[in-house]
Amino acid sequence: MAFDSLGLPTFLLESLSFFGYEEATPILAETVPALLEGRDVVGIAQTGTGKTAAFALPVLAVLDYKNRAHQVLVLCPTRELSMQVADAFRSYSRGSPGCRVVTLCGGNDMRQQLKSLREGVHIVVATPGRLLDHLKRGSADFSQIKTVVLDEADEMLRMGFIDEVEWILDQTPKGRQMALFSATMPKEIERIARRHLDKPQEISIKART
Repeated sequence: MAFDSLGLPTFLLESLSFFGYEEATPILAETVPALLEGRDVVGIAQTGTGKTAAFALPVLAVLDYKNRAHQVLVLCPTRELSMQVADAFRSYSRGSPGCRVVTLCGGNDMRQQLKSLREGVHIVVATPGRLLDHLKRGSADFSQIKTVVLDEADEMLRMGFIDEVEWILDQTPKGRQMALFSATMPKEIERIARRHLDKPQEISIKART
């Protein structure tokens, strides 16, 4: 499927062209329209299927760039994945009116994180442990969060973060949109999906060989 049929704004299509993207992967073709319609999504997808772009592009398409409040939260299991996801947001938004992204994870300078949060960011990409620190000290404000993404949810379960994830989700506003991505769907992840997502569209993508 061609990207220009997905309903994305021009600046994102130009970014995709700049990076050499030619056509949407299956998960992009199904996830982008659902998220643009405001639906919740459960995506069963391995790394390498294009899932980061599948949630980053619709998020960037509807972001209110004039409002520097935290509007989007992406939870990732590891520092490495958090950095990759944040870099993807920065790359895709290169032609935007000005997208501000912060990565909250261990191993990064806490003072710089606090400075970024005070100055205002649109998108928060975080690991559960470090985000918990910020929420408890009051440095992150979730009152205007519109979209929450759980990336590699089964990996967060495997690493023992699921209680923290549940607590964090409970701090986000009711009615916010949510997308959950996982390579597998153990019962604990299914339970989180039932509790926190509203009539989600289920999208299952086989790994590419």
